[in-house]
Amino acid sequence: MSYALRALGGRAHSLGEIREKLRRRCIEAADVEAVITRLKEAGYLNDRQFAESFATSRLENAGLGKMRVLRDLRQRRVAPKLAEQVVQKTFESSDEVKLIESFLARKYRGKPLRQFLSEEKNLASAFRRLQYAGFSAGNSIRVLKRYAREPEALDSMEDNPVPEGET
Repeated sequence: MSYALRALGGRAHSLGEIREKLRRRCIEAADVEAVITRLKEAGYLNDRQFAESFATSRLENAGLGKMRVLRDLRQRRVAPKLAEQVVQKTFESSDEVKLIESFLARKYRGKPLRQFLSEEKNLASAFRRLQYAGFSAGNSIRVLKRYAREPEALDSMEDNPVPEGET
């Protein structure tokens, strides 16, 4: 129990993360569930609350897209259905095009975007970066077309988005 409380004192964890940490640490498997039950009863473990605060933080502070936040929640062992519900609710009032524009402005701060993204290699790099950040290919291309020297060239990118996990 003290190990779990120390872990939760450092940062918030999902139920799955704590369960995994305890499994590696405990001698008896039954102890894991007993500790988790006590943590839930005390209000220290709540996956919905964890997922909501995590998704809100990733949207407001990191400016990431829906798919990236969903992927990150799944990596933190939040139940897939719960993760999808929370992400959907968190992003329902956000405008992805505006998020993409602010993401580009932040990531390429100090560079004149129109000039920088007029080069094909920089445009492709920005597209890959947007895909990794969890933005949809359609909206990413829509925004990047404003900066491209040859906007028609971006149409082929929409058909072949970057596979998940690549940068």
